Amino acid sequence: MKVTACRHTHFNATHRLHNPNWDDEKNEKVFGSCNNPNYHGHNYNLIVKVKGEVDPETGYVMDMKVLKDIVKKHIEDRYDHKNLYLDVSDFADLNPSAENIAIKIWNILREQIDSKFELSVVLYKTDRNFVEYDGE
Repeated sequence: MKVTACRHTHFNATHRLHNPNWDDEKNEKVFGSCNNPNYHGHNYNLIVKVKGEVDPETGYVMDMKVLKDIVKKHIEDRYDHKNLYLDVSDFADLNPSAENIAIKIWNILREQIDSKFELSVVLYKTDRNFVEYDGE
């Protein structure tokens, strides 16, 4: 039997949705106010889900303190209070949409979390708009 252990955290970041291959009119039409050249911010909420067998010795799927430390070091410290478009190399050539941010987070965490675990991330851009990515 497998159990999913989840870690909920958050980070605050600014971004701009913009395609440099489009003119201003098309960027405005597609991205609206999210294309503001002065950027805009979100209070992102992140749920990291680790699924696996329960260790019979600890009773854990994964030690949540270990997961907390991984997420803090590799995600929160990397993205919190940053301009994703300007300050984070992850988005130098990639539009920092919620979808792309979730994929980047998953890829970063996948390198840090044992491959015996299934991994997915849920990223809330707002209370009502969120994306989920599980590597597929």
